[in-house]
Amino acid sequence: MLKLAVLGLAVLLFLLFSTSVYFGLLAWWSGQSRKRRLRVNRGTRGDTVASPPYWRRWSKPHRHVSDLLLALGWRMSPVGFVVCSLAMGTLGIVVGAIVFQSVRSVLTLLFMLSCTPYLALRMSLMNRQMSTRLEFLPAVELFYQSYLVTGCRHIRIALQKTVEERRLPGEVQAVFDQLYRNLSVKGDDEGSLRRFSLSFGNMWAEYFGNILKIALEEGNNVSDNLQELISDMRKAQLANQVERHRMLEIRLANYTPVLFLGIFMGVNFRLNPSGSYEYYIVDAGGREMLLNAVLLLFGSFMMGLYLSRRKL
Repeated sequence: MLKLAVLGLAVLLFLLFSTSVYFGLLAWWSGQSRKRRLRVNRGTRGDTVASPPYWRRWSKPHRHVSDLLLALGWRMSPVGFVVCSLAMGTLGIVVGAIVFQSVRSVLTLLFMLSCTPYLALRMSLMNRQMSTRLEFLPAVELFYQSYLVTGCRHIRIALQKTVEERRLPGEVQAVFDQLYRNLSVKGDDEGSLRRFSLSFGNMWAEYFGNILKIALEEGNNVSDNLQELISDMRKAQLANQVERHRMLEIRLANYTPVLFLGIFMGVNFRLNPSGSYEYYIVDAGGREMLLNAVLLLFGSFMMGLYLSRRKL
């Protein structure tokens, strides 16, 4: 009963801390956004105000997380994502202090749980990139046909025609639809094209985004560029299939240790339930061994994610 009471108190403190951190960061970010808008407005009236060092330091991580969230369509702000990471890290501190009762365990769980939201975000994006890898070429071909029909003058109209025909696969259709809405409504064309390239995650999407950027900014006829891009993609289609199979092999190698660990634990608990419980749950050495296994699995997932990104 005492352990349950302590655990309940720790969970309550964790929830209170997470809520306070969330609202604190939200208020801080709103204040900084207002100050930045005021500086920009003063700069337009002739006053030159240098950007503060903290904004230059945090603008790139903020833009990176924002691009990932918008590319996946997650309804979460970068501030909320940071708060979620901090809350998970706090939970790791609480679990490490109560269950494992060692500084090393606290630091290990703090690192793993605080990195879990970003790892989940990256893995979700990687799944989309893998599922759309072989479908990007037909999408570009369809856009090229729409672009020729419109007279090679209006990129937005060609995108609208491509989206309205509904001939693209589900994931690719959603990405092109998002690009068309962003280019039609928002004024940040560069950011919209950057998130579009990030959704596919390959160099062909970056080339395609650069072609669209030139057409939007300068109004040039890019039909020859699109035709050359399609020709190069057709030549590299076989290599894309091979790389996709290698990425699937990497993902399979990532999940295999989890399967083996589950089978190993299941066999032990099946043959000797009381002894396994005493060793893996009650004994501090057994709990440390399980934590080390989870840490190695976490490192395996991170290495697999890194290798998958290199293969794209």
